[in-house]
Amino acid sequence: MSTYTLAAPVQAELEIRKSRFIGLVTPVKDRENAMEVLHRLRDENHGATHVCWALMAGGHSGMSDDGEPSGTAGRPMLEVLRHHDLEGVLAAVVRYYGGIKLGAGGLVRAYTDAVAAALTHAERIERVAYTELMLECDYADEARVRHWIERKNHVLAGGSHGETVQLLVSLPAALAEGALEELRNLTQGRVRCKD
Repeated sequence: MSTYTLAAPVQAELEIRKSRFIGLVTPVKDRENAMEVLHRLRDENHGATHVCWALMAGGHSGMSDDGEPSGTAGRPMLEVLRHHDLEGVLAAVVRYYGGIKLGAGGLVRAYTDAVAAALTHAERIERVAYTELMLECDYADEARVRHWIERKNHVLAGGSHGETVQLLVSLPAALAEGALEELRNLTQGRVRCKD
């Protein structure tokens, strides 16, 4: 199953029974990056009643109702992210209370709708898992291997020269096995992958 992230942050605003709900969805690298975004959001909206959030970031997922009744904000927002197969995405909703209580069902709908509204304008992009291969070759094969890396649009992430040449290559994980086979064919089996 594919997972997706977002190309850029997107914001949408709803007014529900005099309360303002500002929904933000943004790509993030990890939980630390998400907390930086939330800190900035709180600073920009210091008069807000609540800043609730949900995060899908691998093992660093989480959520907060930020003072709203338990289960009425963070969890519904997290479910919207899951429904859209999003990963590496923070959803946050800033609420300015308008004086009319919405009840638990109304809050769930409001927070869900605020995130969904932002997502309708967001560009989803497929997440690709990358891996790094440490290739070892003789000096005679270095130019050939470098040319192959460039031609395949992989990233040369590092390298060193000693008794042999070592090149660190970053590429989509799904292509790693085939890449090694191609390189072995290209160099008559002289390229090795170091663990």
